[in-house]
Amino acid sequence: MESKVTREAALALLKQYNQEEFHILHGLTVEGVMRWFARELGYGTEEDYWGITGLLHDIDFEQYPKQHCQKAPELLAAGGVGEDMIRSVCSHGYGICSEVEPVHTMEKVLFAVDELTGLIGAAAKMRPSKSCQDMEVSSLKKKFKDKRFAAGCSRDIIRKGAEQLGWELDELLAKTLEAMRYCEDAVKEQMEQQFGQG
Repeated sequence: MESKVTREAALALLKQYNQEEFHILHGLTVEGVMRWFARELGYGTEEDYWGITGLLHDIDFEQYPKQHCQKAPELLAAGGVGEDMIRSVCSHGYGICSEVEPVHTMEKVLFAVDELTGLIGAAAKMRPSKSCQDMEVSSLKKKFKDKRFAAGCSRDIIRKGAEQLGWELDELLAKTLEAMRYCEDAVKEQMEQQFGQG
């Protein structure tokens, strides 16, 4: 799996259709998490593909929320993104807004971590440190079980994602938390560059 679009071009494409800080932050976070997983799972040579797919996965969500994963192929193709990556992007909405099933390990990881990064990010904001660096998996599990907390983050999708990967839920939670710790500072730095603040 090879990326036909550079990281710079991908970021410019994301920003063409997304102006809200929240959506840029989410794209950068999922990119960082996907890069970590690529290395962790032995796909280091495909790190750019995994990362850029993560960066672009919600490209159509801000402007076309009702056509999520339906509008993406058109926007991505116009930006020079290859068919493999377009397929991968659409697979993260499987069963919700897309009929493209995650098949490759990368697609299964993207499906699993998309909602989970939102949950971890929301939990980090509640901490005195405003960071996930000092967050324990046990604390994350409590937030996961509290359905009222970050109610927009679907627990069913996260569970289904772990299942598709053949992992226990705890393993997915622990690995994704580690991935977010790993990329948190870099994401913060990029947000400062984009918006002049953390």
